[in-house]
Amino acid sequence: QVQLVEAGGGLVQAGASLRLSCAASGGTFSRYTMAWFRQAPGKEREFVAAIKSRLWGGNTDYADSVKGRFTISGDNAKNTVYLQMNSLKPEDTAVYYCAASAWYGTKESPYAYWGQGTQVTVSS
Repeated sequence: QVQLVEAGGGLVQAGASLRLSCAASGGTFSRYTMAWFRQAPGKEREFVAAIKSRLWGGNTDYADSVKGRFTISGDNAKNTVYLQMNSLKPEDTAVYYCAASAWYGTKESPYAYWGQGTQVTVSS
């Protein structure tokens, strides 16, 4: 059974950094595109970042709102994907979800597998 388990969320002040992790099991994830999405209160879930397969050394893509601040990376040996978040802003506050897909995309639809989410709260 495919499982994605996120960790690393928390409460931080604006300007701080956090690193989220997503541990994947139950599948050949090295062949998948891995992505992070987030959902703020009262808003729809939105794309944050993605890393294409090629053993997670593939191309990356970012939402405009996080470019230059967030970095997605993968460790194939650990079956884990990371989201390094720097210069956090209050508007980054959301539940962050890890997702996996056999197909690349920046919308939710190709992503068949989802984690349970981890809360990130950034205070001003």
